[in-house]
This record gives sequence, structure tokens and C-alpha cells, in this order.
Amino acid sequence: MLNVTLQGARVMRPEGWSDAPLGMVDGHLTDCTTGRRVDLSGFDVLPGIIDPHGDGFERHMAPRRGALRERDNGIVAVAAELAANGITTAILAQFCSWEGGMRGLDFAEKVFASVHTVAPTVPLDLHLQLRFETHFLEELEAAEAAVDRWNIGYVVFNDHLPHDRLAQGRKPSRLTGQALKSGRSPEAHLELMQRLHAQTDQVPAAMDGFCARLAERGVRMGSHDDHTADDRAQWRARGARISEFPETLEAAQAAKDAGDWVILGAPNVVRGASHAGNVSAQRVIAEGLCDALASDYHYPSPARAAWRCVEKELCDEMAAWRMLSDGPARMLGLEDRGRLEAGLRADLIVMQPETRRIVATISGGQVAWMSGEVATRFVAAS
Repeated sequence: MLNVTLQGARVMRPEGWSDAPLGMVDGHLTDCTTGRRVDLSGFDVLPGIIDPHGDGFERHMAPRRGALRERDNGIVAVAAELAANGITTAILAQFCSWEGGMRGLDFAEKVFASVHTVAPTVPLDLHLQLRFETHFLEELEAAEAAVDRWNIGYVVFNDHLPHDRLAQGRKPSRLTGQALKSGRSPEAHLELMQRLHAQTDQVPAAMDGFCARLAERGVRMGSHDDHTADDRAQWRARGARISEFPETLEAAQAAKDAGDWVILGAPNVVRGASHAGNVSAQRVIAEGLCDALASDYHYPSPARAAWRCVEKELCDEMAAWRMLSDGPARMLGLEDRGRLEAGLRADLIVMQPETRRIVATISGGQVAWMSGEVATRFVAAS
């Protein structure tokens, strides 16, 4: 771990920008001068990014369907990519879904095993999230066992069945492509969706029980793609107090009014609109309804989204970065990080202010990423 004092930089502290030195010792921050002195004049120092939901790791785990499986090395590469984008704590969101393939439970078990193996060997703090498809009742017991086996502390609930088309007896769009990804024939894939749709009446009671058991274990829970205030109320009643990517302003407002947490997708902010036609994340942020931004499928997006919020005058720099650091830390119960404050975990990034390029990432007091001139300054420090 680094034992250094960073000086000369503009530092984003809880009370605002400061030019006071910032020290790191034994993996924690200190206001005392310690160790070697690193001159970071001309750079900004900000809290490390906490990513509360991301599945961009999939391209490293299985870059082509059926062609290559580099699971452990894939997670090592994921950690490097996360660090290069300023992410010091990452929640890796893995499906357990009837969709099969990379969203099936077999693949999920391999991801969980690889993260379990690799996480202790990299500077970043990697956590697992299980995304469970609500109608996949035949795998509910196995999914619950996986939560226990891999000590998964965060479960989110999805429902990706095309209920309207199935109720009308119509074939879902993109059926053939989805079937190929699952390893099934289109006929078998359609039959599975129809069977799961037919058991819709059984789902509420099953989810009530599952959530109650997860709550007893202290597992954090959330719902994905809430569409209405009623959706949010149903999941809140089960103890799921996080609303991931609400699809409407109504759902986001209902979450906030009830004291729930709201996560939005950073790519949505960068694009300026949802790729699926849902409410713009920029609008939700402008209404003051967002607690945290997540990478979703693109690790560079969180940092870019924060500055997009500033450019669009949705909020100031401090509020924008809180959605990447302090907000997700509080939401996830990580009280030891999220701010540049003495005694907290030494998670920080160094940024070139003109380009806003991340040039160094420190996680738990260890170098996770460093490039260019800033690396020279660390090496030359006296």
C-alpha cells in the first residue's frame, strides 16, 4: 500500500474543492503529512467511483458465443478496465434467467466462481449481484442456494417476459436470435416462455417468500425497470428498497417519496435518452430523483455522465460526482468509502482537468491504474 502525501492538486472534499494535501497510509486517507510527497499540481483528485450495477464484464468472460472461455483471466481484464475508468468498487450484475446462455444459472455459477477466485488478488473491491427473473420458478431453489454458497449480498428482480405478446398468442420479436443465444431451438424457446407466462399467478407468492428469506439473511434487494408507482410499492413491501433504472418519472418519484434509492444508467445520461424509449435519465436527475449512476453495460460512462450533468446544468460538480461516489456508497451500506475524508478507505482517482481523462486510480491505497505524466510524478516523488 502507498504511504504518500498528495500535494498541489485540487481535491474534491465533502465540503467542496480544496488545495490542502491529502495523505494515504495503511490503505486509508489522512489529513496528516505522511511518507513521500507526490506533486500533483495541475491535476484534480476525486473520490473513486462506486459502480452499483454493471454487466460489461460479459464481453471478457465469453467474447464470442461458443468460441472462447477465459473466465478467470477475463475477470482480471475486467478489473483493469474498471480501474482505467476510475471505478474502485464494482457490483458485477449477473443474471439467473430463463433466457439461458450467458444469462443462465450455469454461466452464472462460473462467473461467481471466477470472481471468488480473482477478487482477493486485485486492488479493486469486487462484489456480486444476482439478477433473478421472477418467473423462473423452476430455478428459484438453485438460485437461493447460489446466494448462500457465494455469499451474495445483493439481489435484484427482473421480468423480461414479453407478456403482452404471449397473452395474445403472438410470437415475441427477435425470437430466433434469442433462442440461438440460449442454445435452444426457436420452438423450444417459445414453449418455455409460454409455460413461464402461464404460471404468472404463482409468482407473487413465490417472490414474497423468496424476499422474506433473503431479508432474514440481510441481503440487500432491488427491483429492475419499475414502470409504475404500484410496481415500486409491491417491491418495497417485500423489502426491495432499491429501484434500478425506473422506466418512468412516476416510478422514480414514487421511490423517492417513499425514501427508496434510485439508480439510473450512466449510458442513458451520456446518450441523453433511453435506448429503449423510457424516461430520460437526464430528466430524472433534473427533478432531483437520482441517488446513484451505474455503468450498466459500459464502464466509461459513469465519469462521462457526471460531466454531462454539469454541462447540461442539471446539477453542480459536487452533486454530479456524489451520484458516483457518496450516493452509491450510502445506498450499498459501504460506510468506509465514497468521500475523501480522513479515516476512510483510500479510494481515489487523479484526473486531468482540461480533458477530464482519468490518469490514475488508487483503490484501498494500492495502485490499480496509472498512465503517463502522473506515473512519472509518483515514481519521482521524494
